[in-house]
Amino acid sequence: MTKVISINERGTLTLPKEFRQRFGIQTGGQVVVEETADGILLRAGVTFPVEMYSPERLAEFARNNEAALAGYALKK
Repeated sequence: MTKVISINERGTLTLPKEFRQRFGIQTGGQVVVEETADGILLRAGVTFPVEMYSPERLAEFARNNEAALAGYALKK
C-alpha cells in the first residue's frame, strides 16, 4: 500500500491509521527512521531502559547472593 502524506512546518507527519494499526504503533509509540540507499525507511520501534551497574552495585549483588546461598551446603 502506498499513501502520500503531508509534513507540517515543524516536520511532523501523521501516519495513516491503517499503517499504525497494521504495525502496532500506538499513541506515544516510537518509530525508527533510517537512511537507506533507496531513501528513508520508517520502522515501528521500541526502547527499553538500561541500568548501568556501578562497582558498588555489583558488590551489593554479590553480597546478596552470598547471603541467599549461605544456608545451602555442597554435598560431597
